[in-house]
Amino acid sequence: MRSSAVKKRDDPISPYLPVRCTVEKNIRVSEKERLFSIQPSTPLAPHEPGQFFMAGLPGYGEAPFSVSSPPDRNGRFELCIRRVGNLTTALHRLKKGDTVWIRGPFGRGFPVESMKNRDIIFIAGGIGIVPMRSLIKTVMKDRNSYGRLTLLYGVKTPEEILFGEEIEKWGRLGMDCHLTIDRPHPAWKGNVGVVTTLIPPLSIDGANTICVIVGPPVMYKYVLLSLSNKRINGHDIILSLERCMKCGLGKCGHCQINSIYVCQEGPVFRLSEIRHLREAL
Repeated sequence: MRSSAVKKRDDPISPYLPVRCTVEKNIRVSEKERLFSIQPSTPLAPHEPGQFFMAGLPGYGEAPFSVSSPPDRNGRFELCIRRVGNLTTALHRLKKGDTVWIRGPFGRGFPVESMKNRDIIFIAGGIGIVPMRSLIKTVMKDRNSYGRLTLLYGVKTPEEILFGEEIEKWGRLGMDCHLTIDRPHPAWKGNVGVVTTLIPPLSIDGANTICVIVGPPVMYKYVLLSLSNKRINGHDIILSLERCMKCGLGKCGHCQINSIYVCQEGPVFRLSEIRHLREAL
């Protein structure tokens, strides 16, 4: 009689089955956002900047969240979660030592290796800085392998700026950081206007520049228009599209854009790959 097989620790984990993970930290970073440090009980596949995890709680369901930290050899990762509904409100209540259930990582991340020896412009709007942070921290760990680094970050109000202390640190380490808010504010002495107002003054070597854009869907059209005279090739403009993802496996169709599934073929795309898709931008 054939004996029943025992699953080994190094066997691949089914992408359909969530893994028990422990909340190591839950830090308030703004009125609506909290940053979670999460340690899996069973090793997950190493994540790449730009990928996402499905996080859930029994009785509340699950949702996709962009990873906000660079790859970690111990398997630990960070998720920055905005409180917008029942699940995220429940996640915000988690304390150190509590359990959260995770699937992933899923999707295609940023092409970090192909960015080496190039100038990089990071353009983030609102919580677009969350997945951008994963990429920036990865790049900053190997700073000498990249050219000039520039961050353009736009939010509605000063209170919505995320990771402000880290941005200041990146500036001290040589990144050219520019922040803007949408409307005048008595506590703000910096630039006022949408993030596209920061683009025209930039001096860009288009042939040697990679531009990474992450933000709300409405932002992409206007950022691309503002970049149109900077002579950056469409292959070198990289966007993260997170459209209504739900399962992470390309099964439910919620994230479908024309013929592609964002959760599988993205969420990171080169502009040259999606420019022809009418629903993409």
